[in-house]
Amino acid sequence: MEPSTFQAAVELIHRHGWNSTCYQILNPGMERWFSQSGDALVGYVLCKGVRVVAGAPVCSLERLPEVVKEWEDDCLRSGHRVCYFGAEGRMVNLLKDHRGYATVCLGAQPNWDPQGWASTFDGNRTLRAQRNRAKHKGLVISEWTEQEVREHQELHRCLEYWLENRGLPPMHFLVEPEALGFVGHRRVFVAEKYGTPVGFLVLCPVPERKGWLTEQFPRGFDAPNGTVESLMDFAIRAVANSGAEYVTMGIVPLSPHGDQATQGNPKWLQWLTRRVRSHGIRFYNFEGLDRFKSKFKPDDWEPIYVISKESHFSLTTLVAIAAAFTQGPPTLAVVKGLAKAIRQEGRWLIGKISKR
Repeated sequence: MEPSTFQAAVELIHRHGWNSTCYQILNPGMERWFSQSGDALVGYVLCKGVRVVAGAPVCSLERLPEVVKEWEDDCLRSGHRVCYFGAEGRMVNLLKDHRGYATVCLGAQPNWDPQGWASTFDGNRTLRAQRNRAKHKGLVISEWTEQEVREHQELHRCLEYWLENRGLPPMHFLVEPEALGFVGHRRVFVAEKYGTPVGFLVLCPVPERKGWLTEQFPRGFDAPNGTVESLMDFAIRAVANSGAEYVTMGIVPLSPHGDQATQGNPKWLQWLTRRVRSHGIRFYNFEGLDRFKSKFKPDDWEPIYVISKESHFSLTTLVAIAAAFTQGPPTLAVVKGLAKAIRQEGRWLIGKISKR
């Protein structure tokens, strides 16, 4: 994308960005569509003939119906189908009951009012203990500038370690791991142990809601217990002091907090998500992620939807969404994940034998 076009996308996001994933439209690999009048933006990836949209169009609320029509007409002319992944209130209210659209719930995200964060955190004995434990281990938190983030190789090594020790290969689309390459208006908080970075937290702006999305919280090899709790506490107090009114940790796929909303999902999808939740722990610990985010005592959990322009939500659309995250066949990502798990378990076993 030309620099002038990229800057136009940045300006639209800061003027009209309401969806919690709006800043992810700037991620590498994302296609960007502008309305003819230049007052609206859509970020998407094309997979399996489906344009998978990052959340929703970025535009004023008043213009949303017209922008959706203009965008979908463009998709139709190109011979592409369309779905909106990570749709929230505005898009759901606009399209959920419209004929020709299928709406399903694939998870929920926890939300906080940052102004009440300090009293909630300080009033929780477990969270306080984790923060104090990390502090006693020498952990210090500070906010870094874009130049510091770009130039500090230890921070990048911390990210590499974290990615290497996850179950699946790196995901993309709305969970792009290369956020350190373009900080922009993100805020980056770094945890150091005796001067060495051992973890960090990246916050993305949600401008129209005066809010922030926690995009990443990687930990390095030597990160003490309580590192993430300390980062979350420091960062949310910082944005609260800047007047923020909204913070979310983003979607937890298949979260039980969205179970009521999933009751309207097709039966085949309900069956499939139950199987994945039960047997997919080797690759993605859904229950563990839900428990982790729940311990911060969210003010509420918001169901997150996929809206596809088809009469019934199809397996083809689900595969296209998965391909958007894996940047290739989802089955290949699973195979790579199995190979990675075998290597990790082999290293663990060799280490255990060597200690005997």
